[in-house]
Amino acid sequence: MDARFDIFGNEIGLRFAKRFAGAGLVIQQSALPKPIQELVSLRASQINGCGHCIDMHVKEAAAAGESAVRLHLVAAWRESTVFTEAEQAALALAEEGTRLADAHQGVSDETWALVRKHYDDDQIAALVALVALINAANRLAVILHQRGGSYEAGMFAAALD
Repeated sequence: MDARFDIFGNEIGLRFAKRFAGAGLVIQQSALPKPIQELVSLRASQINGCGHCIDMHVKEAAAAGESAVRLHLVAAWRESTVFTEAEQAALALAEEGTRLADAHQGVSDETWALVRKHYDDDQIAALVALVALINAANRLAVILHQRGGSYEAGMFAAALD
C-alpha cells in the first residue's frame, strides 16, 4: 500500500516537518548519547507498530556502529544481557512513556529513579523530549501509512535541507 499523503509535498506539511526536524536536532545535538537516542526511538516505534520509524532507526543505528545483536534484542531488552543499566533505564522510560494509557501512573517512580541515577538534567530533558517526539513521529507515519523498507541512513536529514 502506498502512503496516503505526501506530507513533504504539501506547503503546511513541509513547514511542519522542518520545525519537527528542528526539534529533533535539539535532541540530536544534546549530551544524550546517540546510541541511547536510537535505541529509545527504535523501542517506541516497535511498540507503536511504525514500520517506517523502525526501518529508519535500525538503519541509522547500524550506520552509527550499533551491533546487529543489540538491534535484534531491543524488543526483548529485559530478557537480554547486552544492555547496560543506563540503557535499560532509558528503554524502560521509552516503554512507560509510550504506553501511557496502559498504566494508571504513566512512568513509574522506580523507572524515574533509575533514569535520575544514570542521566544528568540535560540528558533527562533530551530523553523526555525524545520519547515525546518519537511517539509523535510514529503517529504521523502510521496515520499516513508510511511503510518501512526503503529508508537509507541520512535520508530524512537530506529531505529537509
